[in-house]
Amino acid sequence: MMILVTGATGNVGSALVSALDRAGQRVRALVRDPRAATLPPGVQPVTGDLNEPGSLDDALTGVRGVFLLPGYADMSGLLAQIRRAGVERVVLLSGGSAGQADMSNAVSRYMALSEQATREAGVPWTFLRPRAFMSNALRWLPQLQAGDLVRVPFAGVAAATIDPADIAAVAALALTGDGHEGRIYELTGPDSLLPADQIAVLAKVLGRDLRCEGLPDEEARAQMEATMPVEYVDAFFSFYADGTLDESQVLPTVQEVTGHPPRTFEQWARAHADAFH
Repeated sequence: MMILVTGATGNVGSALVSALDRAGQRVRALVRDPRAATLPPGVQPVTGDLNEPGSLDDALTGVRGVFLLPGYADMSGLLAQIRRAGVERVVLLSGGSAGQADMSNAVSRYMALSEQATREAGVPWTFLRPRAFMSNALRWLPQLQAGDLVRVPFAGVAAATIDPADIAAVAALALTGDGHEGRIYELTGPDSLLPADQIAVLAKVLGRDLRCEGLPDEEARAQMEATMPVEYVDAFFSFYADGTLDESQVLPTVQEVTGHPPRTFEQWARAHADAFH
């Protein structure tokens, strides 16, 4: 069974490629530049533009399962191309806000529309709706390199963050096993943590005296608008400042699907400690 992994060098995609390869699956990895991609030896790199479904003919040849990211320009056309290629399973990486289907919120909108297009494509599907990634902590790296103070937006918002490797573990099973079709998996880590809690864990792991300080909303907005479209900044402020999205609930889904508990933030931090040096 050939499986195509899109976003193959991302946080979830890279972990999924490795998990599938270890399990003896045939894997094709969609990458921008095959020469620059670091992949396991048996994995086949392919190119194509997910915003241009017609560019994926070669990537999809002989593929029976696809791990798909959301939010591309023509999701319906992309899913139609996947169906025409004879794909038998699609696992879509979505998010917790998809269930709200709030068309006034840019993030909720593209998640919900991606799920809708997948449902309507006629290919058996599984949706993964993870909460915030533990790997988002890597965004603090420039501050950690500069000193021991980490200033964060939405400091009072707790989340049951999840290790991308646990998302990948669920995706691998959904792509290769039976009984996952038509299922929506809400995925969380084992603990609900504030940013200050995560930074305290990093302090322990790194052996540093780190401190956390909340950013005023005005400063947080200015920083975020410097790196992303305003409609996405508005979406995140709706989620976390206005409280329209609660990511704090801990759910048993990872344990139920994989048979092992989700990794703690400390386990993730220890596994990635070198990245913070």
